Amino acid sequence: MYKPRRIACALLLASLPAVPAMAQQKPAAKPQDGVFAPRDEAAGDQSWTRFRDRLLEAVQQRDKKFVLGVVDRNVRNGIGQPNGHEEFIRQWEPDAENSPLWRELPRALHLGASWYSHEKMPRSLCAPYVLPRWPKNADPHGNGAITARETALRAAPSGSAEILASLGQSIVPVIDWEVADNDAGIKQKWVKISAQSREGFIPEEHIRSPLEHLACFRKNETGWRLTSFLAAGE
Repeated sequence: MYKPRRIACALLLASLPAVPAMAQQKPAAKPQDGVFAPRDEAAGDQSWTRFRDRLLEAVQQRDKKFVLGVVDRNVRNGIGQPNGHEEFIRQWEPDAENSPLWRELPRALHLGASWYSHEKMPRSLCAPYVLPRWPKNADPHGNGAITARETALRAAPSGSAEILASLGQSIVPVIDWEVADNDAGIKQKWVKISAQSREGFIPEEHIRSPLEHLACFRKNETGWRLTSFLAAGE
């Protein structure tokens, strides 16, 4: 799985607190088990939901013409990188068999979207909701948001390991973002977290870092356009 949180960020987006990176072995002290419900602030906008569903369909089919057709001509491509289509294509390599575009964009879009703005970006609709709704008192390096409605905290990185607790959508300290399954023949990856005064493991697809890629869109006279698809700090 593509891991944007491993990118060395030059700076965090303006809304994130300026805090030092946490050591992998030491989870952040706060917030512990803080409720963090998903938000989908454009769910009632039919123009957005139709566009999102069509874009998801195009991504599933690897319809490069449609996907690149909704990328804004001045799309932001990160700090020190020129804006525009050419750089977007260079970075994401949509023709490559293993291009992360076809994995990361649906992962973002399948979660709810929230309105978001900062000094370098006008008000935009961004998916997923995790970064736009991230609380200012939570360390973005040492915590993650459980996005699954319910997930089992297991004693070991294995689907057969003892269940320690059932967790809901919340912010939890993260100890290790990528742990291999105990069975070498299983490709499942796990995230080691601290929750309910114990440490355990949940599937990596059930938790998201606020530093992962954020897809932002704005609507103009021709419809919705992807104006940036960046990790925090890019």
